[in-house]
Amino acid sequence: MAKGYWIAHVDVADPDAYKAYLEANAKPFAKYGARFLVRAGQAKQKEGALRSRHVVIAFKDYATALACYESPEYRSAFALRQPPVAQGDLVIIEGYDGKQPA
Repeated sequence: MAKGYWIAHVDVADPDAYKAYLEANAKPFAKYGARFLVRAGQAKQKEGALRSRHVVIAFKDYATALACYESPEYRSAFALRQPPVAQGDLVIIEGYDGKQPA
């Protein structure tokens, strides 16, 4: 079974207010078994236009990744990072397990 991933690119305008989002998202991420693969860190943009902060989160499968995003716990956290606090782009995607076509 292929894992599910969140891939996010975020610009944070209010770092102090963004901390409240980070604290609030810990509960749903723990509940749904999220594992951070990338959380900010050094990056070098080579193509296209990207935001300043990058995050990749792994879940046991695609359905779990979707369920976390749609959960009441995450929706409450999500409300804390809305503009003007931060703006972002997020895709929830099924990983490649070698079984489905590339």
